[in-house]
Amino acid sequence: MSEKKAMSEKKAMSLKKAMSLKKAMSVNLSLQHTQHFDKILIANRGEIACRIMRTAKKLGIKTVAVYSDADYQALHKTLADEAFYIGASPAQESYLRTDKLIEVALKSGAQAVHPGYGFLSENADFAQACEEAGIQFIGPGHEAIRAMGSKSEAKALMEKAGVPICPGYHGSDQSDEILTLEAERIGYPLMVKAALGGGGKGMRIIEQSGQLLEGLQAARREARKSFGDDHLLLESYISRPRHVEVQIFFDQNNEGVYLFDRDCSLQRRHQKVIEEAPAPDLPDAMRKSMGEAAVAAGKTIRYRGAGTVEFLVDGERFYFMEMNTRLQVEHPVTEAVTGQDLVEWQLAIAAGASLPMTQEQLQCHGHALEARIYAESPDHDFLPSSGKIMGLQWPEATENIRIDTGVQQGDHISSHYDPMLAKLVVWAENRDAAIDKMSQALSDYQQAGLSDNRDFLLHLVTEPAFREAELSTHFIDQYPQPELTHDQVRIALVTAGLLQYDKLAYYDSLPAAPFYSQVALFHDSKQHTLKINQTSSGYDIQLPDGQCFAQIESIEWEPDDLTGNLIIGQQTFKYRAAYLPDSKLKLFFQSFNIELNLSGQCLAAQDGSEAMSAPMNGTVSTVMVTEGQHVNAGTALLVMEAMKMEHTINAPCDGIIESVFYQVGDRVDAGSSLMAFREENENAA
Repeated sequence: MSEKKAMSEKKAMSLKKAMSLKKAMSVNLSLQHTQHFDKILIANRGEIACRIMRTAKKLGIKTVAVYSDADYQALHKTLADEAFYIGASPAQESYLRTDKLIEVALKSGAQAVHPGYGFLSENADFAQACEEAGIQFIGPGHEAIRAMGSKSEAKALMEKAGVPICPGYHGSDQSDEILTLEAERIGYPLMVKAALGGGGKGMRIIEQSGQLLEGLQAARREARKSFGDDHLLLESYISRPRHVEVQIFFDQNNEGVYLFDRDCSLQRRHQKVIEEAPAPDLPDAMRKSMGEAAVAAGKTIRYRGAGTVEFLVDGERFYFMEMNTRLQVEHPVTEAVTGQDLVEWQLAIAAGASLPMTQEQLQCHGHALEARIYAESPDHDFLPSSGKIMGLQWPEATENIRIDTGVQQGDHISSHYDPMLAKLVVWAENRDAAIDKMSQALSDYQQAGLSDNRDFLLHLVTEPAFREAELSTHFIDQYPQPELTHDQVRIALVTAGLLQYDKLAYYDSLPAAPFYSQVALFHDSKQHTLKINQTSSGYDIQLPDGQCFAQIESIEWEPDDLTGNLIIGQQTFKYRAAYLPDSKLKLFFQSFNIELNLSGQCLAAQDGSEAMSAPMNGTVSTVMVTEGQHVNAGTALLVMEAMKMEHTINAPCDGIIESVFYQVGDRVDAGSSLMAFREENENAA
């Protein structure tokens, strides 16, 4: 393609998008002149509460926030026009209290309740309670929520409506005997799913019959805790599916449209991580069929408002998986490619407006990506992390880079709620450009106070297979994040060593001397000693595995936070250094970050007994062993729960439980010793 032709096509695409945005602006303007609410209550917290408030403020609608003990200083409380306290930090005592939410809505004079996502957003009883109290529920009617809330009932309805479904068992008999017989009929591998709820909770892949009973028990426990119901369903397991979903909208006249599709195949433990719109490389006929099937699903239950119909895609076949009767976490990518504000649509339709656009008027332009930033530790099996947000730096928000968040510098992240910190959303004229934009936006995001998945997300979007759209729900397992390379660790050690060297020389007001030129750093409990000698042009550095000559330049300096360049040979590495409590230093580079310990304090087992430590903040849900019990390697000892996900502590080897320090229901901080475990001495007489 000639340069002139390429520029012409780019100009045409930009003009096309501009015309689409102009049309979208006129549609949104017309929505603003329809009847709407004066005040709404947002029965949620965090990012989604802030996002709803943004649109409400644009429309001149006052907002009422609710908050728990943990959210006393939360951003959503600050942004709202009014805020009401509703209880203690556990969601069961606050955000899941229907009675308190209805009470606040009536007391504040709110005409409607927006449930956001999660919590009570798909709770039919809550929707019905709002209706009975004379409060408009911004979402579907309780009958529709109830019909789609049970995956088994939903699949039966979809089958009658002619929507393709995956072979499985969706019956009411939940006995182990019947489920075992049905599993044999379906065949292995198969998927066990909670009949209610979603988000990957209460789901297990069963590879063979010997795993079934244990998988059923674990799925029931998780489903009961997350959704208050332990009914399960079984489905044939498709080995390499894509997860593609369709955004639908219905008004109160049962008129519906679909706002195109999204690919959500990049998942970890069935939890979406990267989403994009439109789904890449789908045949046009299949894309149209999926959209029409999604609208048919909505018509079957006389749906109202925003909904998402999720499909499993196997080649050119697709199967109904479930319907989410709420606004999805990933709705911003649909907003980016359509130019529509979906929350504005929700508010207008709940107030009685008709659909603002017909199917023919809706258009999809460009490509959008969303990355979910979670407070979790990829180096420790993605366990949720909690603590104080420090050194927070967002990428610059522009017309095509959007940051949806409910947190700010200094906030404390609790283990009581979902660990998502923010969503980064980018738009570009094509998928390759969107990937490039997302890579840069992730590099520009930095946060030093607690572990997050920034580098993991960077790995995913820069993986060549992702750019080639070789997508499946097994992508993350197929392309795991590699450990830091030797060179990356070396660059970090040199940077930290020089920063420490300069700090010592500055504060001690002494010239560099052999005594001061030795710096000890710790990474992954290993000590790295650097010998540093300053010369007229830089630093000679001797590392444990060799030596190098380096220079370091400071660009910006603030107390405990500075940026600069490290120069080794012909290479320049831009860095940011954030000093943290407990003598820790977090370094950010373009493609990775690393935390180092400057004090060298290491924890070691005492008295020959290995302490089993809590990998996260959470609650003990099950204790399987007693003091003095002999256990074999791999034996499940204790189960912890955090953010509705279970984590099992297993015996590392054959041994003896000497002491159990916590019981069921106890709250435990990360790093606390759960029990004393002594390895059996095989050589003992």
